Amino acid sequence: MTAPRTVPLYRLAHGRTGDKGDRSNISVIAWHPALWPLLVDQLTPEVVAQQFAHRRPSAVQRFLLPRLCAMNFVLDGVLDGGVNDALNLDTHGKALSFLLMELQVQVPEALMPHLAGPPGG
Repeated sequence: MTAPRTVPLYRLAHGRTGDKGDRSNISVIAWHPALWPLLVDQLTPEVVAQQFAHRRPSAVQRFLLPRLCAMNFVLDGVLDGGVNDALNLDTHGKALSFLLMELQVQVPEALMPHLAGPPGG
């Protein structure tokens, strides 16, 4: 049996992001239905909170959409108060999906043909 390979999340899924006030939501959509169970197992609210630890989210919620092979994460308190309150140049949540898509996940060899993008990552 071959050990799982570590690959970035963007090989398994794509993301869409939005923001409202100090809340960001990030949707993760599997490239292939066969990848969905792996995403549910590995992409937990705790893992996402750790990925965004430097933004100090006050809460991370996950909402599963199994018929779409998708999930939505709602991250509270990650936008420095929101676009109108922050002193940073860009606190829009739209850029946060890129950070999540860099998350490293473990993929069994049998699922490798369902990944998107170049084999080298």
